[in-house]
Parts: sequence; C-alpha cells; structure tokens
Amino acid sequence: MTVKRITANIHTANIYEAKCFYQDILGLNILMDHGWIATYGSDHEMQVQISFASQGGSETPTPDLSIEVDDIDVVYKKIKDAGFKIVYELVHEPWGVKRFYVRDPFGKLVNILAHQ
Repeated sequence: MTVKRITANIHTANIYEAKCFYQDILGLNILMDHGWIATYGSDHEMQVQISFASQGGSETPTPDLSIEVDDIDVVYKKIKDAGFKIVYELVHEPWGVKRFYVRDPFGKLVNILAHQ
C-alpha cells in the first residue's frame, strides 16, 4: 500500500476567497471545482509529507500549512502588496530555510519557506 496524496481541507463559506492567495500569488492551478469544493494544486511532482510539531521552530506557533516556494522574495513581495497580514517577518532560520508566516484569507497560519 502506498499513500498517493495528502490533501489539506479548509472549511469556508466562500471557497472563491482562496483565488487571490493560492492561485494569483502562489501560482497554483484549479484542479477541481464543484461549486462546494475547489481544489488548487500543481502539475509539479511533490513529495507526500505530513508533519507533527510542538511548535513552529524559533518558538513560533505551529503553522496550519507549510508551503515551499522557489523564490521566496517574490512571494513575500506579492503577499505584502496584496495586503495579507505577515505574522512572522522574513528571516533566515538556523536550520537552513528562509521563511515567513502569513494569515491566509481564512485565518490559517501559513509558513512560506524556501531552502537556502
């Protein structure tokens, strides 16, 4: 038996609020839209991972989602320009990532990161 996919499900009354953050800024595509559920994703092959944590590192809260990107400076600027709330400023962490925390349109704490 092999796990083929792990999907995060975020409850919301307005699924289309995800478009600006997850499609326009992060570049994910709509893979499925049934009106009551919209799934965003990428054709890029990704690893299946699920993490369990007592904190987010550097004594930060544990994020709801972690999203690795290839150009964090571009994503950071887009997030700031779009007016999303940064809760942990862009920083180089001692374990080799550059990252920041932002609240998505649904209030979820999202860790945006890039490996250095």
